[in-house]
Amino acid sequence: MFCLEVAGPFACFTRPEMKVERVSYDVITPSAARAVFESILWKPAIRWRVQRIEVLRPIRFINLRRNEVSAVVSTRNVQQAMAAGSGTFGLYIEDERQQRAGYFLRDVAYRLHAELSLAPGCSEPLMKYTEMFTRRASKGQCVNQPYLGCREFAADFRLVTAACAPATPIPDTRELGWMLHDLDFSRPSDPQPRFFNARMEQGVIEVPPFEEARG
Repeated sequence: MFCLEVAGPFACFTRPEMKVERVSYDVITPSAARAVFESILWKPAIRWRVQRIEVLRPIRFINLRRNEVSAVVSTRNVQQAMAAGSGTFGLYIEDERQQRAGYFLRDVAYRLHAELSLAPGCSEPLMKYTEMFTRRASKGQCVNQPYLGCREFAADFRLVTAACAPATPIPDTRELGWMLHDLDFSRPSDPQPRFFNARMEQGVIEVPPFEEARG
């Protein structure tokens, strides 16, 4: 079991039922926590399973209005341009800019507990990846900068070891409702979200196995 402490001034773990404006869940979702571990070490041979989330700072929100781009580059146009050997597939921000409001978290900190395991069919020793992750996390190395829901909300992180002081989760107990657990990638072309009924007990959320989540 590995533990990372992550923190940042802003976070947004978007609720999928909010179609127009971005509204964050109260706490980090297991899928976002998994992404933090994967930003430090990810290989096809390994799997991360988040088991516990400790909330270290009070849950507070902030309303922000930001400029966003309303469109994405068309994959079809890119494919046509590549096939033809020429073409324009750029996106002009000034033409696609729009303002959107967001209901984000601010001043967050969590301790994330996750288990590392081997993917089915992998014959390599688990210790190899355990040592790789320990070495990288202890040095602050990462493949890409961990983030808190949105890539513009970068997260600071540190590896929590047995020598570190124990955490003090917030003294808050509440029902968090149905929360995104993770995506089911059994059909990579059409991954489906799965949810679980989250409850925070004295600042601690126990994450059930993915197999118990509902679609």
